Parts: sequence; structure tokens; C-alpha cells
Amino acid sequence: MPELPEVEVVRRGLERWVAGRTVASVEVDHPRAVRRHLEGAEHFVAALTGRTLTAAHRRGKYLWLPLAEDDGTPAGQALVAHLGMSGQLLVEKPAQPDETHLRARFTFTDGGRELRFVDQRTFGGLAVEDAGEGGTVPPRVAHIAIDPLDPAFDEADFSARLRRRRTEVKRALLDQTLIGGVGNIYADESLWRARLHGNRPTDRLTRAQVGALLEGVRDVLHGSLAQGGTSFDSLYVDVNGQSGYFSRHLAVYGQVDRPCPRCGTPIVRESFMNRSSYSCPQCQPRPRPRRP
Repeated sequence: MPELPEVEVVRRGLERWVAGRTVASVEVDHPRAVRRHLEGAEHFVAALTGRTLTAAHRRGKYLWLPLAEDDGTPAGQALVAHLGMSGQLLVEKPAQPDETHLRARFTFTDGGRELRFVDQRTFGGLAVEDAGEGGTVPPRVAHIAIDPLDPAFDEADFSARLRRRRTEVKRALLDQTLIGGVGNIYADESLWRARLHGNRPTDRLTRAQVGALLEGVRDVLHGSLAQGGTSFDSLYVDVNGQSGYFSRHLAVYGQVDRPCPRCGTPIVRESFMNRSSYSCPQCQPRPRPRRP
């Protein structure tokens, strides 16, 4: 599943190549691509045709582009996208052959490059929705917490909310209502940087440990953004079809039995919520169990 860096890389591509352009036509090639648009594919097409995509925004793993009328006034709606596990938003020349899993196509009045939604597993989707109060955040996205790279992120509030919970720290990092955009890969990498095991109870964390954790989260997210995200296969690419290279810099995720970059101890893998967690048993010792 793409996480914050991968989705942010796509957002930046949309801002560069799509924002400010007016939609000439929309083609929906698979109904699942617009299943979140409850009024149906025809309504989806009509809602976008002739509208201008004014900017590209992100909250957590969601993307949205507010719409404007011909005269530039806000239309009160936005094109909302979620990439799911394999969704791609690609900017292609019109002459470029169609991708095998092309689900939707947007052409623009300037006759330039098209925007294509490609999704092999069809878990992602597009919808035109209410832009929210003041055109800021669509209601579908409003429940997601802002991420720690946002200037408005409140460290003190996050620390207090995290330490009030009676859960494990990795589960908390994956809770999108608490902190946005962090998934399995970057949770493991952040915990390694903070020297915390994912099973450590959140109500036992000190303020210093929460500070180290936030520093680790920001460090790994900035590092991944600089490398274009993490690509393990061809399903994640930016809008120009380029892969990210942060997988070459992962310290623990997917590195089972390889030496820890900090102490040399072999990395271990543990089962976690039908997925995997990776950690260094020396740098990240398991917490002692609670007393009955």
C-alpha cells in the first residue's frame, strides 16, 4: 500500500502537470474505478467535463483536486483519489499506447498530456465529492489526522493523545485518526530510529521517547521523499512512470537475517496484524509484559 512519501510524490507530479488545466473529456473504462462516486459513471463524467482542476492536495494517503467553473470561481467540488494497493495516476502523451489496466482517462482542452488512472487490482478509486467547508478538506478525508510533516502538526497534542492510549506503539502509528500517512514500512523504520519495539505500550512512553519517535518518523519520511518513495515492484510509480529508490536505504523493513546497520545484530521478523514487523532485537528489545 502506498504510504505518505509515495502519495506525496504523486501529488507533486499532479501539481506540476495537471493543476490549472481544464478537462475536455473523461473516459471511464472500468466501473470499479468510480464505484465511490455513488451517482454512477455518467454523472462522474458530467461533473468533471469543462471544469478546471485548480490544485493538488494530500491528506494521509488521499489526494484531491478542487474544481473551478469556467470563470475561475470554486465549483464546491473536488476530484478525490485513493490509489489503493496498485493504483497509478500517470501523465502520458496522447499517442502513448493504452496501459493494460487503464481504468479512466482525462483529456484537457490544451491538447497536451493526458491523465490516466491505471489500477491492476482495482482497489483504488476516483470520485467527485463535496469540497468541504471553505473548499479545504473533502468530508471523506476529514477524519484523517494531519501528518508530522505538516506545519500545523501539534507535537504536544500528539504526545498527550498517544500516551493516553492503552495500545502498542506500532498499532498507534498505523492509526490514521491519530497520525496521518504512516504505514507498515515507515512505522518499522521509524521505530528502529527511535530504538523502540513496536509492542511497547503507549501509556508507558516518556515524553522523550515520543519526541525521538517523531524525529524518527520525520527523518524516514524526508529520506523517502528525497528518493521518490519506496518501490518493491512496478505497481508504485510517480506520474511519469518512474520508480522510487528508498528501498535501498531501508534499515529493518524486509531485511530479515541481515545485520542491523547500527549494531550488526541480525534483523528479525515477527507476525503483526496479518502482516510483518521487522526490528533489531538488540536495539529494540521487547518490553516486559504487564503485571496482572
